[in-house]
Amino acid sequence: MTLHLSKVAVGCPDIETLARFQRERWGENPCSLTRFMPKRADELVGGSLFWIIAHRIVARQPILSLEMVTTEWGQKCRIGLAGAPVAVVAVPKRAHQGWRYLEAGDAPPDLGHEDGAGLPHFMVRELQSMWLL
Repeated sequence: MTLHLSKVAVGCPDIETLARFQRERWGENPCSLTRFMPKRADELVGGSLFWIIAHRIVARQPILSLEMVTTEWGQKCRIGLAGAPVAVVAVPKRAHQGWRYLEAGDAPPDLGHEDGAGLPHFMVRELQSMWLL
């Protein structure tokens, strides 16, 4: 069974800002750094990292790899991600530090056409804030 992670996108008011921050910092190889290697790391490859923005899970990125690396901040776990964030149906989620496991059955689906995928992002956010999407 696939296992996912949830993580707060600190300092990001929306998905577009998250994608821009990732492009500026990591270029074509987006990733996320975290302090510790997850104990269930083997189960996470093939899952997704779900991003929490404004107390909602709003986007995901497939997890390609997990590895310990040395950075300017010391040893960190690098979570290699695939592509830009993909919008998902917004689900309320409390903010937390670090990451949390998310079982496959609890993961929200991608935002489909019937969920407003053809609408501008600002409009989708507004409708989600009113819990209409």
